[in-house]
Amino acid sequence: MTDKASFAPEEWKKIVGSPILAGMAVTLADPSGLWGTLKEGMASASALMDAKKDAGASSLIKAIVAELETSEGRTMAREAFKAEMTAKTPAEMKVQAITALSIVARLVESKAGVEAPAFKAWLNGIAERVAAASKEGGFLGFGGIAVSDAEKATLAEVASALRVS
Repeated sequence: MTDKASFAPEEWKKIVGSPILAGMAVTLADPSGLWGTLKEGMASASALMDAKKDAGASSLIKAIVAELETSEGRTMAREAFKAEMTAKTPAEMKVQAITALSIVARLVESKAGVEAPAFKAWLNGIAERVAAASKEGGFLGFGGIAVSDAEKATLAEVASALRVS
């Protein structure tokens, strides 16, 4: 069973912040305006709520969701996010988010054993949900495409960073 105690405090902060980074990488790839960004943020939050309800979710995923339910956990995730993203352009933030996801993937592979693939697939799934949450292009929700080429490319980068197929 992998949980908070399996990681050093700085490692745990990175892991707790990783669901935010997975979603933000896609959002930063092709910003969708105010409504699109809100939809993408809600998709990320929805993925966390679904994980909480999923009886089959790994102990690591459940520990992260439980941590994010606390004010301390949300603060920790925000701090991890800010540390990665301060004073950068959107393109630089996207690259940094993907780099951070790669670091988290290696960290989880080294300490979570058999739970690592499910955790990495979960992060990848968050990115996919965010990409599909809002149409790109179009006008006032009409027209546009479900997942833009920039988002597709970023999804491939996220999957590669997480080493999932």
